Amino acid sequence: MLVLGIETSCDETGIALYDTERGLLADALHSQIAVHREYGGVVPELASRDHIRKTLPLIEEVLQRAGQKKSDLDAVAYTSGPGLVGALMVGASIGRSLAYALDIPALGVHHMEGHLLAPMLEESPPAFPFVALLVSGGHTQLVDVEGIGRYRLLGESVDDAAGEAFDKAAKMLGLPYPGGPHIAKLAGGGDPLRFDFPRPMVRQGGLNFSFSGLKTAVLNAVNASKDAAGEVSAVDAADIAASFQMAVVDTLMLKCRRALKETGRKQLIIAGGVSANKALRESLESMVAKINGQLYYARPAFCTDNGAMIAYAGAQRLAAGQVDDLAIVAKARWPMDSLPPIEEAS
Repeated sequence: MLVLGIETSCDETGIALYDTERGLLADALHSQIAVHREYGGVVPELASRDHIRKTLPLIEEVLQRAGQKKSDLDAVAYTSGPGLVGALMVGASIGRSLAYALDIPALGVHHMEGHLLAPMLEESPPAFPFVALLVSGGHTQLVDVEGIGRYRLLGESVDDAAGEAFDKAAKMLGLPYPGGPHIAKLAGGGDPLRFDFPRPMVRQGGLNFSFSGLKTAVLNAVNASKDAAGEVSAVDAADIAASFQMAVVDTLMLKCRRALKETGRKQLIIAGGVSANKALRESLESMVAKINGQLYYARPAFCTDNGAMIAYAGAQRLAAGQVDDLAIVAKARWPMDSLPPIEEAS
């Protein structure tokens, strides 16, 4: 089955072709970072307009790279939620209309399920069951995964997601959007022990997250470090970035360790944009090694939003017989544990 995947949930237009027998054939990604950078965050209307401009040309590009034609497609999978409704509507409208014109099935895919399954695209994918840490700009969740669609939410952020906290901390330090890569780069030259930032909701137990208090601590440190001209020195900025990153990494690691212990699992996957963070990967690698476990993650290109993860996730459900009707659906919110198990797809 040859599946076209379309991802337009936020500020990246991702297109991919996945074949259930041959694997990933081709993919392409257009990032809107340059569009949104001057605003310090994603502007929904601008995101939607850019998706309109880029989606069809990228579909043509991916088909050409793979040596395929539209008539070769067996199905279309597109992100149906969660995300920005306007952006989602672009991909959903194009995907559903293309499938209708070609008289092939279409399926709306859950964006976070796409992230969760992205490590399956690697040469040595994890086997079910496992614990998944989904960590991005919009989500921070721990999920117990027994199979596709068999998800149990263990914990999630009660306020800011980890990726959002990275962006806000970067903004406080005068760094460009998106903040994660810039914080990580700056942290590489800083002292992570200089500022004693909180590890939120660690001592209380449980598996939920909170990063608003950490964000406030960073703001206080930035303000206290400003000189008479209102500037933060390069040394202070690097130390703040390093201490902030360590606080986030420690918090995520401790919660993951707790989740593995509570579930009895030995396999941990991390997915989403923040899963590309080198310090986080190293911390989790060390942690799982101590319990004779295994850590899995996608290649950096598939950590951020991309079409390959949507094509793969959609292909699994389409191959099991799940198909959507003609309605074009975009969901700003969509609990992942409401998805049907793949064996119950019809």
